[in-house]
Amino acid sequence: MYVPAPFRESDRATLYDFIEAHPLGVLVTAMAHGHADAPYATHLPLHLDRAAGVLRGHLARANPHVDRLRSAAGAEVPGLVAFSGAEHYITPTWYPSKQEHAKVVPTWNYIAVHVQGAVTLHDDEAWLTTHLTQLTDSHEASQAHPWAMHDAPADYLAAQMRAIVGVTVRIDALEGKYKVSQNRSDADITGVVEGLTAMDTPASRVMASEVAGRRPVR
Repeated sequence: MYVPAPFRESDRATLYDFIEAHPLGVLVTAMAHGHADAPYATHLPLHLDRAAGVLRGHLARANPHVDRLRSAAGAEVPGLVAFSGAEHYITPTWYPSKQEHAKVVPTWNYIAVHVQGAVTLHDDEAWLTTHLTQLTDSHEASQAHPWAMHDAPADYLAAQMRAIVGVTVRIDALEGKYKVSQNRSDADITGVVEGLTAMDTPASRVMASEVAGRRPVR
C-alpha cells in the first residue's frame, strides 16, 4: 500500500485496535488460474489473536477461493487482508487557502490497515468449533441476551460446519494508512473539521473527529 509519511501509522497496538473495531476484511490471494495468476478476493469477518499474531476466519466450502488455496499443494500461499474504516469526500471549498491562491483540488480522506502473511486452510472440526466460539462470543458480548453456540441444535451446527473451511492468515507484515488531512496547513485542517462538523452526518462526524485527533503538532 502506498503510504506517504504524513499518513503512516506503525504502532502495532493502534493497528490491532483498528482491526478489532473493523473486523470485516477482504482476503486477497493470487493463485494460478488458467494461464495467469488471477487475484481472487473474499470478504469475511476475522478474529484477531494478538498473542499468536494471526487472523482467523472461515470461508464457505463452495467458495472457489477454497479450491484455489488448496491448489498450492501444501505450499504457503501469500495473502493480503485489507481492513477499511472511516472515509469521506473532502471539498477544497473548506480550505481557506482556496481564497488565497486557488491551488487546491478535491480529495478523499480514509483509513485503511493491511495485513500480509501466509494463508492456511483448516478442516478440523475442533479448530472450527474453537474459532466460531471465539468469533461469536466477541461479537455477541454487547447484546443484552448473547447468542451462544450451544443455543442451536448440535446436528444443525454440525451441518453448518461441514459447509465451511477455516482459514488462518499469519501476520507477517502490518501497515496502516490514516489519510486525514495531515498534509494540509493548520488553517486548512481547521476548515476541514468545521466543514465536516457542519454537515452533521454520521460519516462526517466520525471523520471530523479523526481529522481533529490527528492534527500534526508543528
